[in-house]
Amino acid sequence: MIKIAGIRFKPAGKIYDFDCGSFELEPGDKVIVETELGLGFGSVAVPAAPLETSMPHKNLKKVIRIATKKDFLKRLNNKNLEKKAHDFCKMQIKILQMKMNLFSVESTFDAAKLTFFYTADGRVDFRQLVKNLVKEYRIRIEMRQVGVRNQSKQCGGVGKCGREVCCSSFMKDFYPVSIKMAKEQGLSLNPTKISGLCGRLMCCLTFENNTYKKMKKKLPKAGKRIKCSKGKGKVIRQNILKGTVTMRLDDGTEIETDKSDFCIC
Repeated sequence: MIKIAGIRFKPAGKIYDFDCGSFELEPGDKVIVETELGLGFGSVAVPAAPLETSMPHKNLKKVIRIATKKDFLKRLNNKNLEKKAHDFCKMQIKILQMKMNLFSVESTFDAAKLTFFYTADGRVDFRQLVKNLVKEYRIRIEMRQVGVRNQSKQCGGVGKCGREVCCSSFMKDFYPVSIKMAKEQGLSLNPTKISGLCGRLMCCLTFENNTYKKMKKKLPKAGKRIKCSKGKGKVIRQNILKGTVTMRLDDGTEIETDKSDFCIC
């Protein structure tokens, strides 16, 4: 019977299924696994469980071993290599006067390849930069341009709410965010208030958007004439979470009333 475990290589990163063989793995365990790029150092996110017969399993890579002290030391050395490579690459970018923002460097577990992540406004000719990096480290070099959302996911940080940004703490994928969502939720349309660290609209606008849309349908829109126990008037705003509307009566008085007390004229 094949058992699989979900392995994650980055915090809040995508979870991949691996054949864990006879290993009894629990969330948080560090393991060495076989990947397309060679050996990888990962963390167990989903404990080992029997493979469902309906799931494809032909291409499942295997868990090689539970991480040892030597593996942790190797990973520490890789981290030091990544830091030195980051500093060297930043210096070369400055010397070559390149318009790009390097923000992260990752090494494969066997230190046979370095991937440099950067953002830029357009395409960048980094051929000379790659030559300098290969000359310095004598290993495979990959330059990968990513968007500002991916930069925030890898770098992390604290959002306006005072908590770690969602993209680096638990979000696996990015979803489309629009200004219409902010309007649906009655938020200020000031870009500085609804934008995240990346400068784009905050991802959390998507979390409750469907709930707001359903709740709004139960309330009359602004401008609609309604009547309540205190008279007739026009809706001027909604309080979606409270389930109430503020209406201006025909005599100019403003009152707040809930859906149990009004009806549409």
